[in-house]
Amino acid sequence: MLIDVHGAPLYAYTGGRAFDPERPSVVFIHGVLNDHSVWILQSRYLAHHGFNVLAIDLPGHGRSGGEPPSSVEQAAQTVIALLDALQLPQAALVGHSFGSLIALQAAAQAPARVARLALVGTAFPMRVSPALLDASQHAPEKAIEMVNVFSHSTLAPPPSALGPGTWLHGASRALMRRVLASNPQVNLFHRGFAACDSYRGGEAAARALVCPVQFILGTRDQMTPPKAAQPLIDRAQAAGVPVQVVRLPAGHALMTEAPDGVLQALHGWLKPLRTDTVAAA
Repeated sequence: MLIDVHGAPLYAYTGGRAFDPERPSVVFIHGVLNDHSVWILQSRYLAHHGFNVLAIDLPGHGRSGGEPPSSVEQAAQTVIALLDALQLPQAALVGHSFGSLIALQAAAQAPARVARLALVGTAFPMRVSPALLDASQHAPEKAIEMVNVFSHSTLAPPPSALGPGTWLHGASRALMRRVLASNPQVNLFHRGFAACDSYRGGEAAARALVCPVQFILGTRDQMTPPKAAQPLIDRAQAAGVPVQVVRLPAGHALMTEAPDGVLQALHGWLKPLRTDTVAAA
């Protein structure tokens, strides 16, 4: 599904179901050098179990046109503009890594538009090492290898993810190469990492939350270790909103290393939206 957002086509995968604005909506936001496909299990399941799903490619990534966001704040504006374009008064936001910061910022910028928030593999500050930041600009293939080493705690996923025996490192590396090649004009790798590294608004955004927020963290995550999410957890709790923390035995690539765990956590967290919608009808 292509939606005109800020004058450019934004791609959203709908999980094999036609978009229906009457259903509760969930927007999935990917991380650096990824696309909508990282949410394939979770998005497709929810689309066939009562939810309206929009798993997006960020602008300038994959199937989406437009200028790639150079900051978390700019990307958050895109998410809000997507809701405007589809005339959705509210949606739940689910983001991974860079996408978690985007979802958080969008919830702070437009609190009335976000019903629930789920932050997967998140951290604040989400600093990127100078060596990795430099490699993403000058030696992206080397950086892709580095990220894949740090992002995975296992070589192959359980059967419910990409399929028994799938090589997670190879599949992720192929995806990152494909996304990088999708935009010859902009180095998406460096731009995304620079946006993560320069973002300073995380704690203020968490303090501004008015919706419930869920944290899904990998206990073996070397990119965003669980303890690095604590400042956001503390600020959200101080804001007085419901907070749920889920820890799964996985690395940073939680959606493929712990696909069922992520899905179960999200389904339980988002289910009240469906219940409320049915009751209201």
